[in-house]
Amino acid sequence: MADNAAKLAQQARDFLSATPELKFVDAFVADLNGVLRGKRLPAKAAMKIFESGLRLPRSLVGVDIWGTDVLNNGLVVDTGDSDGVCVALEPGLVRAPWHEQPTAQTQLMMCEADGSPFLADPRQLLAELTRRLAARDLHPVTAIEVEFYLLSGESDDCGRPLTPRSKFSGRRVVDGRVYSMGEIDAYSEFFTALYAACEMQGLPLDTAVIEAGPSQFEVNLKHQPDILRAADQAMQLKRAIKGVAAQHGLLASFMAKPFGDLPGNGMHIHMSMLNGEGANAFDGDGDNGNALFKSVIAGLIEAAPESMVLFAPHLNSWRRFQESSHAPTRASWGYENRTAAIRVPTDTGANRRFEHRIAGADANPYLALAAIAAGALHGIERSLAAPAPLEGNAYKTDAPKLSLGWAAAAERFADGSIVAPAFGELASRVFTALKRQEIGVSEKHVSNFEYDTYLDVF
Repeated sequence: MADNAAKLAQQARDFLSATPELKFVDAFVADLNGVLRGKRLPAKAAMKIFESGLRLPRSLVGVDIWGTDVLNNGLVVDTGDSDGVCVALEPGLVRAPWHEQPTAQTQLMMCEADGSPFLADPRQLLAELTRRLAARDLHPVTAIEVEFYLLSGESDDCGRPLTPRSKFSGRRVVDGRVYSMGEIDAYSEFFTALYAACEMQGLPLDTAVIEAGPSQFEVNLKHQPDILRAADQAMQLKRAIKGVAAQHGLLASFMAKPFGDLPGNGMHIHMSMLNGEGANAFDGDGDNGNALFKSVIAGLIEAAPESMVLFAPHLNSWRRFQESSHAPTRASWGYENRTAAIRVPTDTGANRRFEHRIAGADANPYLALAAIAAGALHGIERSLAAPAPLEGNAYKTDAPKLSLGWAAAAERFADGSIVAPAFGELASRVFTALKRQEIGVSEKHVSNFEYDTYLDVF
């Protein structure tokens, strides 16, 4: 770790020396909701991040979605709201080209004041579970796909976001035209700038497609043999998309279900595992995958109900889970079956993997991957046997339901015997307190739909 810190410090010196025009550096950590929180520093003060770390309150990783302290998590008044030390992550300083003033950024990870892992930090938690897999000579290879809407930034009279106007007709976009190259062409300026920003930041952005919703897109990151870097890149990609969109007068939203009657935004996670020799540990048994692969599948299915609040962490997240919506509602798996929670693509041999399809685009990539790692470990440690793969419509099966509801899912996680114990007492306590506080706040709000339906009737 000291060698890596020295390498990043030298990279930062070289970067700052080569960019004398730089004005600011943004330094941030990902909190448990996946919101980036940190500081903007004058460029001339940036080296202190790499020389001694950036001190931030440990409680920062556990604030709620509005940035309010969660007093019941044990990190605030109980400890005097003590600081941790945040250390820089690879690739170190990179340009954030969407800012008006020359600005760079670096992502951080929270440590205890003595430099030891602070396991309420979602990245540290994922690192710990990755170490447990590595102890079994298993090393995840991960690729993440995210969906998002590009919106105009304008709203109607009820506050509902509006889609952009067509470049060609001037009318608002009203349908998705899935995989249409013409729709990609209509947003070519945005995507040209996005690919350039990703290249500048070392993000391996792969394909982009128009999805089923109007001005809805999916972008894919290339597979990454380091699961932590895969999560880092997903976080950084989302920031780049939002930054480039704003630069072009658009609002990019990863909200799970911004429109109740239109497709939601998912985050699909492809994963295989390598053994110590670099071979795919899931390969074997012809086209079906070997016993280890089936044990991982079984563990993921058993852990899914306890993991739902990690895959669907917000009030709006639960609107995604509707019948025949491409958001799975049953804990099931199948070969080349996109109605199942876990799809096994036809690729075999060195490319044998699963696609985990439950999480929304609003989920924290670190926690989503940590939940998958915990489920995989559960299946591996017990040599579980997977149920039969489903064929046909998984929505019509009697497999366990995933659409538990927000409050019920939070308690299922807190009381669970698989995922919360794998996360440990600290992370589970802080996350549960965070969700309970958000749920409590949401229950005090009455929606416009309720006023419109009931106010004059009764």
